[in-house]
Amino acid sequence: MSTLVIAPLLVALVTAILTLLTRPSDILQRTVSVLGAIGYLVAVGALFDAVLLPLGSTPDILVYQVGNWTAPFGITLVADGLSAFMLALSAIVSLVALAYSVASVGAFGQRLSYHPLYHFMMVGVTGSFLTGDIFNLFVWFEVMLMSSYILVLFYSGREHTRAALNYVVLNLVGSAVMLIAIGGLYSTTGTLNMAHMAQLLANPDPHDVAVLPVLGLSAVLFSVFALKAGLAPFQFWVPAAYRAAPSPVTAMLAGVVKKVGVYAIIRLIFTIFAAGSFDLAFLGITGDSVLGFFGPVLFVMATASIFLGGIGAVGRDDIDGILAYSSISQVGFIVLPLAIAATAPTEAIQVLGVAAALVYAFNHGLAKSLLFLASGTIQDVVGSDRLSDLGGLADRAPVLAAGFFLGSLTLIGVPPLSGFFGKYLVFQAGAESLAAGGAGAALALAVALAGAILTIAYYTRAWNAVFWGRPSELVDVALPARWTIGGKDVAMTDGGDGLDRLELTTQVTAVAILAVAAIGFGIGFEAVFAAADAAAHAATDTNTYVDAVMHGPGIGADAGTHAGSGTGGGH
Repeated sequence: MSTLVIAPLLVALVTAILTLLTRPSDILQRTVSVLGAIGYLVAVGALFDAVLLPLGSTPDILVYQVGNWTAPFGITLVADGLSAFMLALSAIVSLVALAYSVASVGAFGQRLSYHPLYHFMMVGVTGSFLTGDIFNLFVWFEVMLMSSYILVLFYSGREHTRAALNYVVLNLVGSAVMLIAIGGLYSTTGTLNMAHMAQLLANPDPHDVAVLPVLGLSAVLFSVFALKAGLAPFQFWVPAAYRAAPSPVTAMLAGVVKKVGVYAIIRLIFTIFAAGSFDLAFLGITGDSVLGFFGPVLFVMATASIFLGGIGAVGRDDIDGILAYSSISQVGFIVLPLAIAATAPTEAIQVLGVAAALVYAFNHGLAKSLLFLASGTIQDVVGSDRLSDLGGLADRAPVLAAGFFLGSLTLIGVPPLSGFFGKYLVFQAGAESLAAGGAGAALALAVALAGAILTIAYYTRAWNAVFWGRPSELVDVALPARWTIGGKDVAMTDGGDGLDRLELTTQVTAVAILAVAAIGFGIGFEAVFAAADAAAHAATDTNTYVDAVMHGPGIGADAGTHAGSGTGGGH
């Protein structure tokens, strides 16, 4: 049993508590917050090293049994390739977004609640990636969402209140539905531990487990994860919430929080529920497994997301609106290879499809966070993000423009940026499935191509309107001369004193760091793919996951004496 599994969770929790205790001192609170984010990155790096390094080797699975209660009776935390991969993305984005927050969020807001809420949100994200039982997945979801509710409402204006209300109500309904589905699964299978549930579904008859009801309950659970991820037709909360929240919070919502929903879809469908088999013929959907049912469902939702988001982004007249609708479209691109994987004719193509989704999710997390931070900086400097109010920023703010440009090219998929490989893998998965006779692969390729064209259209429009051409009157007033990082002779919107110039320089530096990361991960893509491939194998290898949790080191009689009788989850 490895205590390293809980290190990221403990670092995030301790940081959240310490930022509450240090509220009387602005400087101390911000210092503790940033140091905590760095500590979180270090803890995740150590876990990543233990699980996935050296890349190319067989990844390890680390299991921690809380209170030394053995699975399936107690609460289990599991770090495998999939968990470590998603945690790595979260650690990178959260540190950059937090550094940006220190410069962009007002001093009163930071002292009041921002830093504790931010780190409690990371506690929920981390717990969601590490939990080994389905009830605690609900618990960690709620920890994450309760913090995000307040962060979306952070500015408390009329628009923010309306957006936050919609966001809260929809997620509360989703959470209630999730809890009902979990209760149904417990009633049907007699367990809440994910590995034990997969074990029972693989051999249901001796345990009197009815597999078909599990399919219906898994579909209900899937709808909740689709809501959290912003997949169509559950995407309607995204634009308003993204516009209302502070820029670094929006970067986290798009770059990290959405990925928790995607992770839950992969973990439960491909690792847990895929263990069950049955004959299915429903509304034209046929198959002998949960994957056979979810493949067409994932495809329809991914297609709807790609087109609804893409067309919506093309029609928006503000940067945040374009980016918000783009997020809807891009999550469709993440889910599309999952649809290919679910209906893949071979195991190799299934793994490739999941790896493609993970690579795309990683690139989207970096690039979309970059773009939202860039948009926030534009609003802070110019005072507007409407396309008609902007123009000429490439000349007046070249570093910011370069960052936005690289972020856009990453999502478009231009080599050698990391986004190129994510998009390439989506097409490769579709092409290999088509060659092997996979159902719907040709249509998936057509959807991906149309979505790629839409991506080019709305990012080209945004770049031309915001950064190209002659500066608008607002830009002329805010940036009367060329401004680069560390520039001294530019009047900002508030008069340009040194402190505000330092804050804006910090914001642009955060954008530049993510842009450099997009280039670096593109040049070193072999390492990214090796990690994603290991994560995909971990997601699809149910037997290894079950064996590690149920029979791994430290499990059984020698692990402790708390195990009792029965098959419950110990909650």
